[in-house]
Amino acid sequence: MEDKKIKTKVLRPKFNKDLDLIELSRENIVDEIMISFGIISDCSLENYEAERMTFKQVIFKNVTFNKITFRYIELIDVRFENCDLSNVDFKEASLHRVEFLNCKVIGINLSEATLREVIFENCNGQYAFFSYSNCKQVAFLQCQLRSSDFQNSIFSKIEFQESNLLQCQMNFTNLKGVDFTSCDIEGMGVNIADVNGTIVNTMQAVSLSTLLGLIVK
Repeated sequence: MEDKKIKTKVLRPKFNKDLDLIELSRENIVDEIMISFGIISDCSLENYEAERMTFKQVIFKNVTFNKITFRYIELIDVRFENCDLSNVDFKEASLHRVEFLNCKVIGINLSEATLREVIFENCNGQYAFFSYSNCKQVAFLQCQLRSSDFQNSIFSKIEFQESNLLQCQMNFTNLKGVDFTSCDIEGMGVNIADVNGTIVNTMQAVSLSTLLGLIVK
């Protein structure tokens, strides 16, 4: 269902009414496995490494991920709620209808990932890596994204709402149509070609002009 708070149309995950409790262990965290239709809650996952796993219609609640490398992971209709995914390696992941609610995603690696209809809401994503990612219908709502990296990414229908983008790097990413007016973008790294058609307020325009070496009189 479309969230009315989000200006961009982004679908939330879809779940069956009855989801079973799932317990993860070394036996079921292996390459190319599919885990589906369940809830994983109140646990800590540590020192796991696997490739091409698929999670479908899964809810993670109060889960801590520590030293986790899940390269090429596929997430379809997945919710992370009150989880700690700091420094998790999801490089080259595929996310479709995924939401992160009240999560710590400090330093998460989503570089070269494909994100479709993904929501980050009230998350701490300082130092997160989204470089070379392909993002379509993605919303960041009230997020801390200071010093995160979105360089060389492809944006389509992206929304940043009331988020901290201090010193965020967006070089070589086309920001046409992206609305930053409710965000803090002080020190954000951009190229002059990237900001053609970007939506900013007056103070932000002055800040960006200084970064780009322009003199405003």
